[in-house]
Amino acid sequence: MAATMKETVGVEDVNVTFEDQQKINKFARNTNRMTELKDEIEAKKKSLQNLQDASDDIMMFDDDTLLVSYQIGDVFISHTQEETQEMLEAAKEGLEQEVKDLDGRVSAIQQVLADLKVQLYAKFGNNINLEADES
Repeated sequence: MAATMKETVGVEDVNVTFEDQQKINKFARNTNRMTELKDEIEAKKKSLQNLQDASDDIMMFDDDTLLVSYQIGDVFISHTQEETQEMLEAAKEGLEQEVKDLDGRVSAIQQVLADLKVQLYAKFGNNINLEADES
């Protein structure tokens, strides 16, 4: 059940065991998951910036009696300026916590990837490329 990888430049043969293939597959899955998490973090940071912009805009209002519409799902609810600010702050705190949690998951995946790289490069050397394409 062992496959053979051949180096394109040299004549070196390296046996790929089932366990090696499992490690390579695990590396690929974790790399894809990390990319998805990073995309999710960027989306949440954009939402966080939008909330901050909305909060800044509301602070510029001079009229304290003005009702501000706040969207919850598909419904807009009118609140006072102060209540809307509080809701925006709560939403920002929630998003900040989600980003922090996602960053922790990315760090854990990066550690797993680093361990797998060490193991795979130790066995396959230059016969395997585990670096991400930055294109």
